[in-house]
Amino acid sequence: MFREPAGRPARALKGNHVKATAKAHPNIALVKYWGKRNERLILPHQSSLSVTLGPLSVTTSVEFTGERGDDDVRINGKDAQGSERSRVVELLGLVRKEHGGKLGAARMVSAGDFPAAAGLASSAAAFAALAVAARTAAGFDRDTKAESILARRGSGSASRSVQGGFVRWNRGKRPDGRDSFGEQLFDAKHWPELRMLVGMVSREEKEVKSRDGMRGTVETSPYYPAWAKDAEAEVKRIIPFIKRRDLEAVGAIAEKNAWRMHATAFAADPPLCYLKPETLAVIQTCRELRAKGLGVWFTLDAGPNPVLLTSAKDEAKVVKVLEQHGAREVVRCHPGGDAVLV
Repeated sequence: MFREPAGRPARALKGNHVKATAKAHPNIALVKYWGKRNERLILPHQSSLSVTLGPLSVTTSVEFTGERGDDDVRINGKDAQGSERSRVVELLGLVRKEHGGKLGAARMVSAGDFPAAAGLASSAAAFAALAVAARTAAGFDRDTKAESILARRGSGSASRSVQGGFVRWNRGKRPDGRDSFGEQLFDAKHWPELRMLVGMVSREEKEVKSRDGMRGTVETSPYYPAWAKDAEAEVKRIIPFIKRRDLEAVGAIAEKNAWRMHATAFAADPPLCYLKPETLAVIQTCRELRAKGLGVWFTLDAGPNPVLLTSAKDEAKVVKVLEQHGAREVVRCHPGGDAVLV
């Protein structure tokens, strides 16, 4: 369960400006986050649960200069623009506000080691790494709860990437969001045989971004209230199966939850569909393979690229199946560790 970090309580060392670099992994939700009850604070309508994806990572460096001026934000070798930049600047501003001193403008450089178009939660890894690096550069001690809350303000799913392994994002009840954060239930070593294989069937940019898709679904889908209630209950149901490392039971819940999330989107006005023919082909093949005795299940975020859950012993067979059914590339993942300072 959630563990407070060892050492001194978090505090700011005013005037001691340093450069800090952190690395974090993306995650894939087994019980999805889909829809906000508070857009500004990024507070969800229901809890969610994910597994962190190693060895994929995003590395982010932050340095507060102590000088006036605009923040310098570079992502994957380019100057950040538009909403991508504004989300980073807003998060850096939250760190400056918490610190209370004269941190000044920041220099932020971030880069991932996996393709942004892979359908993986690159923003989750990026904002988790940013939260850890920015708080450290401001002089705060490590505090996973505070880092998760901060990361959430950049990207909701980032709250689940500060810690590794299996992480629950608690919905919380407070209007200020202080009780809505990621909580590690089992670390990465709990289930080393588990594999998550991303079948990249499309690299095209989504027509409707997740944030817009969530908003439209919450506002117009008649299925949404039932989805939120069911997903909250699924978080409780899946935890005992993860504890027992029961792949069949975990896979069944992940598949059901993914179908129901997409059903709410299908019922939105206008309807929202992230699936492609290749996506459906892979999903249907999972069912056929299970009938033949191969342990494989799918999950699917707001995009066309399915993630298949399987075991290390069946990994090679599942990779071959993905390649035969239209995957341009297969990204192989295992449970990843905590966000770390590097």
